[in-house]
Amino acid sequence: MDLYKLNKTKLAEVRNIPFNLEKDIQNLVEENLRVLFDLEFVKTEFQLNILRIDTLGFDNQSKSFVVIEYKKGKNYSVIDQGYSYLSLLINNKADFILEYLETTGKA
Repeated sequence: MDLYKLNKTKLAEVRNIPFNLEKDIQNLVEENLRVLFDLEFVKTEFQLNILRIDTLGFDNQSKSFVVIEYKKGKNYSVIDQGYSYLSLLINNKADFILEYLETTGKA
């Protein structure tokens, strides 16, 4: 999708600069999680059992955890991975809450 910058009544195309690594995308998003999604940052690379969540955030409005998975390329099927993360969260709520408490110091 093309992006444009508005300068009064003229549009100028914004040049696309691709990311070299998924980690670059992850670092940028984590540093700006509040601005981009109004989420509280909890943990990067949160690992539980055999799964590793790229970014774990918390939505204070809905009082729910948010899992962010980064994909640099296209054509990834992430549906099964999403279901795995949902199952992990449902079956290990206490671990997610404990991580939140330890990281943020909030109850």
